[in-house]
Amino acid sequence: MPGLDHERPFVPVNIAILTVSDTRTLETDTSGMILVERAEAAGHFVIDRKIVIDDATLIESQLREWIADKEVDCVISTGGTGVTGRDVTPEAFEKIFEKRIDGFGEAFRWISFQKIGTSAMQSRATAGVAGGTYLFALPGSTGACKDGWDEILAYQLDNRFRPCNFVEIMPRLKETIPQRGRSSG
Repeated sequence: MPGLDHERPFVPVNIAILTVSDTRTLETDTSGMILVERAEAAGHFVIDRKIVIDDATLIESQLREWIADKEVDCVISTGGTGVTGRDVTPEAFEKIFEKRIDGFGEAFRWISFQKIGTSAMQSRATAGVAGGTYLFALPGSTGACKDGWDEILAYQLDNRFRPCNFVEIMPRLKETIPQRGRSSG
C-alpha cells in the first residue's frame, strides 16, 4: 500500500516557482502563492519565484536559467497550459525536455476529471526532466495548483513516499548509458 515511510528522514527539495501570466503580479498571483505556501509547509525551500508573460521564448529562457542553476532541483509553473492562442507553456517546456514524464499530465487530468468532469481535457499539464532538473507545468487556476500539489507533487517530491518517488532518483537524473565500442568482426 502506498504511503509515507516515517522511518526515513525527510529530504527537502529546492524549488523555483514560475507563473505564466500577462496580468498577474507577485501580489495578485494567488496560484503561485498557493504553490509557495504548500511547498514551504511541506519542508521544501522555495529559492526563487518569477512571473513571465505568455511568451514561449521568455518562458524557455527562464526555464534554462533555472536548469543551469545547480541550486534548483525542481521548477513548478502555473498558467498557460490551456488551448487558447496565448497558452504556450507546454510548447516552451517541450523544447527543453530531455525526457518527458507523461504520467504526470495523465494523473493530473485523471484527478481533475474526478472534480470537473470532461473539462479536464482542456488542460495540457505536462512534466519532464532537463539538465537533472524536474520541470512541472500546472494550469493557472488555484484549484489546479492545489490538486497538482496535494494529489501528486506532495508525494512525489517527498523521499519518504513509498513505493517510489522523484526525490530518491534525483542523483541519477544525469546518468547516461555508457557507449560500448563497436566490435570489428
